[in-house]
Amino acid sequence: MNFIGIIPARYESTRFPGKPLAIISDKPMIQWVYENVSKALEHVWVATDDNRIFDAVNKFGGNAIKTLSTHKSGTDRCAEAAQKLAEKINFDVVINVQGDEPFIQPEQIELLKSCFENNTDIATLVKKIKKQEELFNSNRPKVVIDNQQNALYFSRSPIPFVRGEEEKNWHIKSNFWAHIGMYAYKTDVLQKITKLKQSTLELTESLEQLRWLENGFQIKTAETDHQSIGIDTPEDLEIALQLL
Repeated sequence: MNFIGIIPARYESTRFPGKPLAIISDKPMIQWVYENVSKALEHVWVATDDNRIFDAVNKFGGNAIKTLSTHKSGTDRCAEAAQKLAEKINFDVVINVQGDEPFIQPEQIELLKSCFENNTDIATLVKKIKKQEELFNSNRPKVVIDNQQNALYFSRSPIPFVRGEEEKNWHIKSNFWAHIGMYAYKTDVLQKITKLKQSTLELTESLEQLRWLENGFQIKTAETDHQSIGIDTPEDLEIALQLL
């Protein structure tokens, strides 16, 4: 099984314009992402519609590919890049790593790769929730999984509901899983899911993976202990700099 890492990156962002080029310890954020992904994958490309990001990647010696500016999601951008790259690179699975994840660990990439030892369409990561505030944070999507580690449902609400217990004890009385937003897809599956119309559940929860589940695609999960730190705002960047 051959893998390729594609990092979708756009310059425009409502909360943090230009964040892929934000400097973290003398490197642009996109370089941190690229170098960490490259520790686990031979083929890594940044997919962007912006010349500034494209030029920055070339400057540090990385691979970059131009994509359309009309994509609504990183998955759509990955699909276009994968179509173009398939003409010169042989790969079976695309691993999608967001361009605002500078602290991604190579072990997380390896976990995603391991999901494809069996017949898997799509894979993603989950992490056990241990704090009440995380469980009830609507910005932290949750997922319930079956006995084979396949995702049953994703939600911004705390799921499952723990009947007969006070909410402050839910995370103690049951297992809850947070979704870590990295995906891997078989190449043909990636092209198929980006052609699907937005679904009712997706629009309700604003979670694109629900569209895939509603249309019968299986999402395998793997457990990680690492909490990735996405940079969504300038304040997040300040926190990241303190960690370094």
